[in-house]
Amino acid sequence: MTEGGVDIDAAVDWVRSIIPSAGRLRSAHVEPWASVFKIHTSGNPVWFKACAPTHAFEVWLTASLASRWPNDVTEVLAFDIDRRWLLMADAGEPLRVYGNPPQVWERFLPVYAELQIGESRWVSEHLRNGVPDLRVERLPTLFEDLIHASLPIEVTEQDALSRLAPRFNDLCAALAAAGVEPSVQHDDLHMNNVYVGRGQLRALDWGDASIGHPFASLFEVFRFLSDVNRLARADPWFGRLRDAYLEPWGADRRSVFDVAHVVGGFAHAIAWLHQRLALPESDRPAFDEPFSRILRLAMSALPSAPSRL
Repeated sequence: MTEGGVDIDAAVDWVRSIIPSAGRLRSAHVEPWASVFKIHTSGNPVWFKACAPTHAFEVWLTASLASRWPNDVTEVLAFDIDRRWLLMADAGEPLRVYGNPPQVWERFLPVYAELQIGESRWVSEHLRNGVPDLRVERLPTLFEDLIHASLPIEVTEQDALSRLAPRFNDLCAALAAAGVEPSVQHDDLHMNNVYVGRGQLRALDWGDASIGHPFASLFEVFRFLSDVNRLARADPWFGRLRDAYLEPWGADRRSVFDVAHVVGGFAHAIAWLHQRLALPESDRPAFDEPFSRILRLAMSALPSAPSRL
């Protein structure tokens, strides 16, 4: 039997070779990029994830991160790179359940920053293993692809986006010269992908990750705090979270962060474009609603970016 593109019998055999008490796979959600199943055992439940070929890198990346940061990311029980399978321990509840509290983000973001600082030494290996390359030096070329694509925004907005290219290129050049090394960038860091369990905070679901400017990670953190928690742009929490995240990096990098946050919005849109192109036409309307929001948010932020670092 096949479900979500997964040979269920083969998957059950594999899981039971690791956890003999495992029950059957119960579908949690099926997406074009991955299928996830919950499995009951004699202890806590476990989770089986089968990644699509377009996201094969996620298996290696997740297992690699878990080996170095076992308390901060998905706890990997087993993985199969050839079949693109992950078996993961239960991580508790997502921050969504608790209302996406900024106080918890203030605790988690310095931990996440430490991970990024440590992972900068593994960038070459990550790239060799297929993690998407969104380093700032490549973004001007990828921005050209974005402005020439069919986007879910008005024609006048797409024209305005095209006119932003010179300014965007200048910001990318400034970031490249600012001395912050590229690292793993989760790029989907929000209340549905950070979990609380047994007193531990963990980042899950690394399928949208890339190698890029590390500071860009807070684009999604801030977007969800705006959209879900209704924090105004001037709310002091944004400054507090920025400073908590930057503390492990040392020195005063707030101006670099401000530029990276703007550039990161467009990098996020570029990544979404790649996913959109892989979707069947029937799935695009639902995808385009948040995608258009991301595009407009990135465009609105660019005029406020510092002119120099």
